[in-house]
Amino acid sequence: MVHKIALLGAGSWGTALAILAARNGCHVLLWGHKPDQMEHLARQRENRRYLPGHAFPEPLAVTADLAEAAVFSPVLLVCVPSHAFQSTLEAIKPYLPQDAKIAWATKGFNPNGGQLLHQIVADCFSEQTAVAILSGPSFAHEVAAGLPTAITVASGDAGFAGQLAGLLHNAHFRIYTSTDLIGVEVGGAVKNVLAIAAGIADGLGFGANTRAALITRGLSEIIRLGIKLGGRQETFMGLAGLGDLILTCTDNQSRNRRLGLALGKGQPLAQAIADIGQEIEGVVAARETRHLARQHGIDMPITEQTYQVLYQGLPPLAAVQNLLRRELKPE
Repeated sequence: MVHKIALLGAGSWGTALAILAARNGCHVLLWGHKPDQMEHLARQRENRRYLPGHAFPEPLAVTADLAEAAVFSPVLLVCVPSHAFQSTLEAIKPYLPQDAKIAWATKGFNPNGGQLLHQIVADCFSEQTAVAILSGPSFAHEVAAGLPTAITVASGDAGFAGQLAGLLHNAHFRIYTSTDLIGVEVGGAVKNVLAIAAGIADGLGFGANTRAALITRGLSEIIRLGIKLGGRQETFMGLAGLGDLILTCTDNQSRNRRLGLALGKGQPLAQAIADIGQEIEGVVAARETRHLARQHGIDMPITEQTYQVLYQGLPPLAAVQNLLRRELKPE
């Protein structure tokens, strides 16, 4: 039996996962919303803008036709940025078969209200729709290059989690399954905020001690918020929590970390975002995480100071000083 999967979102991550699935022998259809871009991908058999140097395997086809993508496979993997997640689901809804299963590799909150992404799916379709999230420490270029990677697929439907794992798992890409959808979602969203904070600290010239402290205390913030929202603590100690946090806070392939580095070195926010030239999920996530923390009475000082830098013009050095001046307390 030949397996099929449709991927929505032709950025670096969507393209990398499409290449991975095609190498596994799946028939893959990769959708992007810009017809001219998808025409280039079809002609060049490579995503030269977002993932240069990685040729498309033969089973990978591309399209700008959303209806074609909707009916291509019963399994849909959404890889668009979080700000486009809801609008993409609403656009595809009229074409989607009733038995469709929806997974996503998007990390973040809904920027129009702060909901977790599974809540958007339930609102757009139904509580009975089979859903799954794919998350963990994984840079697109390394996945496309076949470098060893391990991630988590979380779903309340064990059969769907296993099906998705079967499409993507191979000798270089290991998948662990989980039932903690909320924990995986929170870990994937909030780690981007903390990566900006870690980048700021490094941009200011602080050392490894500071970075380690930020990662450790940042993990505590993720755990406090995640448990309050319904996640499980063990999830935050795994690949979708600590693993992804370490990756994005310490490696310059992370766009969120690179933004923080630029801010720490004194570059204006708008210029730093323009220079990076791709979606930086931590910017919106900082606003939504702060909102959730305040709504639920959760102490998240690193998130708060990162928000102040991004949205209220607080100088990065002042943000660090505010953290250090906090009153003494037990760990």
